[in-house]
Amino acid sequence: MKIKGPIFLDNHLIAVYKPFGIPVQPDKSDQISLLELTKNWIKNEFSKPGNVFLGLLHRIDRPVAGIVLFARTSKAAARLSAQFRENAIDKFYQVIVSSPPDKPDGTLIHYLRKEKKLKATVFSRKTAGAKRAELMYRTLKATPNGNILEVQLKTGRFHQIRSQLAFIGSPIVGDVKYGSPFPIAEKKIGLFADRLILKHPVTNMTIEIKSPIPKEWPFWS
Repeated sequence: MKIKGPIFLDNHLIAVYKPFGIPVQPDKSDQISLLELTKNWIKNEFSKPGNVFLGLLHRIDRPVAGIVLFARTSKAAARLSAQFRENAIDKFYQVIVSSPPDKPDGTLIHYLRKEKKLKATVFSRKTAGAKRAELMYRTLKATPNGNILEVQLKTGRFHQIRSQLAFIGSPIVGDVKYGSPFPIAEKKIGLFADRLILKHPVTNMTIEIKSPIPKEWPFWS
């Protein structure tokens, strides 16, 4: 498997599209990760000998597609990691839900606790061991098959979009872990990381990096 080439590339950053179903970084499976695929692309494209440095800055879940940003230098990695920790990067997603939220747009604030079974438990008020989670959403399109929402994450918690939308009665299509009544082939879910807006770690210019839309999006088209 190979990546098709970067969405964004300069001497400091590389952003690539992650297809549904592959991990961002190596895990217990034998499947090659996006991190390894991107290193291989850089090594071949620039004929680099030896190991290629690539800083892992953030992750999206295996059943999710979309944009993933890596750092090509340690300086860029340190500065961008700080932006992610401080929630200074605007992260936008598109989501398909079969049951629309009560309101077409709004802000969700909950408290999330990551459990040992790799699932997030959602609480409506402060709870021991739970972290504050905030997102904003708006409806992009309503169809008989489901609604497409745009979500902007204001915090970055484990399974945040999946668990918060499920908590309000709008689980993501295909996400059986969080209450979707039916799965989608190849364990995909109706979620993709659409775009990032950030300060370049060296030039300090604001840049927007947008993912291509998955070819199977939305799943009923």
